[in-house]
Amino acid sequence: MGIVIKQSISNTVITYIGFAIGAANTLFMYPRILGADFFGLTGFILSSGNVIMPLMAFGVHNTMVKFFTEYRHDHEKNGFLTYLLLLPLIAAVPILAVCYFGYDKIAGYFSTESPIIFDFFWQIPLIGLCMAYFEIFYAWVKVHLKSVFGTFAREIFLRILITAGLFAVYFGWISAAEFINLTLLIYLLITIVMAVYAFRIRKFRFRMQFPVNRKLIFQYSVFIILSGSVANMLLDLDKMMMGKMLDLDNIAFYSVAIFIATVISVPSRAMHQIAYPITAKLMAENKFDELNDFYKRTSISLQIVGGLVFVGILVNVRQIYLLLPPEYSQGLFTVFTIGFSKYLDLILGNNNSIIFNSKYYKAVLFLGLLLAFVQIALNLYLIPIMMIDGAALATLISIALYSLAKLLFVVFKMKLFPFTKKTLISFAILAVSFLLFYYWDFDFHPIINIGIKSAMVAIFFVGSHYWWKVSPEVNSVIDKVLSFIK
Repeated sequence: MGIVIKQSISNTVITYIGFAIGAANTLFMYPRILGADFFGLTGFILSSGNVIMPLMAFGVHNTMVKFFTEYRHDHEKNGFLTYLLLLPLIAAVPILAVCYFGYDKIAGYFSTESPIIFDFFWQIPLIGLCMAYFEIFYAWVKVHLKSVFGTFAREIFLRILITAGLFAVYFGWISAAEFINLTLLIYLLITIVMAVYAFRIRKFRFRMQFPVNRKLIFQYSVFIILSGSVANMLLDLDKMMMGKMLDLDNIAFYSVAIFIATVISVPSRAMHQIAYPITAKLMAENKFDELNDFYKRTSISLQIVGGLVFVGILVNVRQIYLLLPPEYSQGLFTVFTIGFSKYLDLILGNNNSIIFNSKYYKAVLFLGLLLAFVQIALNLYLIPIMMIDGAALATLISIALYSLAKLLFVVFKMKLFPFTKKTLISFAILAVSFLLFYYWDFDFHPIINIGIKSAMVAIFFVGSHYWWKVSPEVNSVIDKVLSFIK
């Protein structure tokens, strides 16, 4: 767990710094500088790009992690990497062609409620392609256990460039419409930066001699497309559908709530970058006892760190919304709902890594695809009735069912189980923390109120976990911090 803890901490710190920048963008700059309509348009374009990203990537970013360790010689690795860089073009070229020749019909369909979408719809496949190749080059460095720079590029560098663009709008150097175009250029830039770094980590020579197991690689990639599509649909399909069914300002309200709730998943994202290749290695070597122990450790560690963020958000959420324009408070229910769905996914530890590297990945992917259609049906039914609350509820139901399905497969098919009695102790501490501090407000400015309550919650929550020795890894980190302070 040493390298996992070290790089996970680095990734978590970097990601939270990025989220702090993102918070300034999402909670303050986007609403006040772009306005609800262009903020909503930005959210629609980026969410739609994220939905099609797995198809554009052709599952290559996960395929690389699974198969890279099988090749021993440089010429084999170069042939493998060449094959994976070309494979996404199978999907990307037809998608771009369809969007180009059928633009009027496709863009017209999505812009019935918000005509402004029509003029910017062309950016969606291009941003999806940039996102895809960024993830491919990110996977390139992850297989060499060098995940920190990729996290920095995606979480901090990207958001700094977005902040600069927003300031350009604020000072009148560019218009809000030009900012939308600038966003595409920013995503292109970070993809190029990631590619340059990947080529520095491992020198690459283009080699048209493809690997002998290319058929197996192709088949795995196709199924990973389904997996990535399901995961991204469960995350971003709601905003894409709201662009068709509601005014864009609703997407702005929803985007703020989603951003607040998504902070909960940062520890999982950070640990996953390094846990994925380690899980693949343990499974390839049939070290299932070590894998089961690793599974439990990632689960409880993420439950503690993510639980602290979750309860911190819940007890402060009303104060957070006091800092925003009043109309954005419509997203309060969404924060609770999506936050709980993130927490459910968080406590499964490296569950996804285990499934994607097992022989059962096909069955779970098809089940996930079925649940994605369930989400579509729920969105179609609930959004017209409950608007953004309906979208949040549909997402919670879909993610909860999908998480349960993945857990049951790992438990019954692979005899691996992530939970212990300490899981219940951690959940009890979270529940008590919420009940103690949610209704306890001070008559101060919201920022001061948030600071005081956050400190009190952190002391109680972390202290309780330390006292009960819920996680040796977390206690070790706390001991090091205390030793450093002393």
